[in-house]
Amino acid sequence: MNSWTLYPASRFGEFQNAWQHLNQEGKNSALLDPAFLAPALQLFGTGKEQLAILGGSTPSAMALLRPTGVRGWETFQPSQCPLGFWVCHPSLPWQAVFPSLLQSLPGFPVVVGITQQDPDIFPRPSPSRTLKTLDYIQTARITLQGTFDAYWQARGKNLRANMKKQRNSLTKLGLTPRMEILTQAQDMDQAVRDFGQLESTGWKNDQGTAIHRENPQGQFYTRILENFCAQGKARVYRYWFDDVVTAMDLCIADESSLIILKTAYNEQASHGTSPAFLMHQESFQHLFEENTLSRIEFYGKVLEWHTRWTDEIRTLYHVN
Repeated sequence: MNSWTLYPASRFGEFQNAWQHLNQEGKNSALLDPAFLAPALQLFGTGKEQLAILGGSTPSAMALLRPTGVRGWETFQPSQCPLGFWVCHPSLPWQAVFPSLLQSLPGFPVVVGITQQDPDIFPRPSPSRTLKTLDYIQTARITLQGTFDAYWQARGKNLRANMKKQRNSLTKLGLTPRMEILTQAQDMDQAVRDFGQLESTGWKNDQGTAIHRENPQGQFYTRILENFCAQGKARVYRYWFDDVVTAMDLCIADESSLIILKTAYNEQASHGTSPAFLMHQESFQHLFEENTLSRIEFYGKVLEWHTRWTDEIRTLYHVN
């Protein structure tokens, strides 16, 4: 087995093709695509990050790492990124590559953590003397199999009745809901501005965590959406009541999955309804009928509202 080599993460651009090759050898996740990773590193990196590469011109594993604590390292993990930045050839087990990584890092570290891993991308390893795993969160998905009508009939009676009641309420108010799907790069700047306006109407504005086009969060989502538009793999769902934007989803896709990165809705223009739920009913129906993808991924921590839409839940994990 070849040894690990470390490079300043600022040199990631030199190795991004090798990184993407490893990603494509596996599940080819959009969340591990350089189009997602590079803006995160540029906007949220501190300059202390290291790119670890196992092998020579054709690497068998790569990781983007940062120092943590006195004698520890972990994968670069901004809060905007659902998965830790690790790629590995699918034929290599964790036990074959992980222990040697710890030995290669500077500062005589006692621990290295590969955080927030998806067992559907990299199967969770069995614990051993040199490797442990830890539950992170449960996350949800919807499999796009069969018809939307069959999927919808399998949902709870309360959800189906509530959606019908809300649509009737909008009709009585003389409001017309409609969904718009944005896929062009030139629309992403305004889309993120609109999304920021939605977040500014709610609790995230009070806590200072709302997206704004000028802050790093806003710049990050604008860049990744534009990057994925160039691949034909970005979608922004924008939901209107007449001429007022009431809900939005920011999404990217890979070959099999649509990943909902962020959802926001206008709390001040909801008229007693749930605009995000109404949008999801229509967007999910569109995805079933479009029949080009296999899954809708949420990747956030499972909340009660997720369980109204799906019972497909799995556990993300850490390795250390």
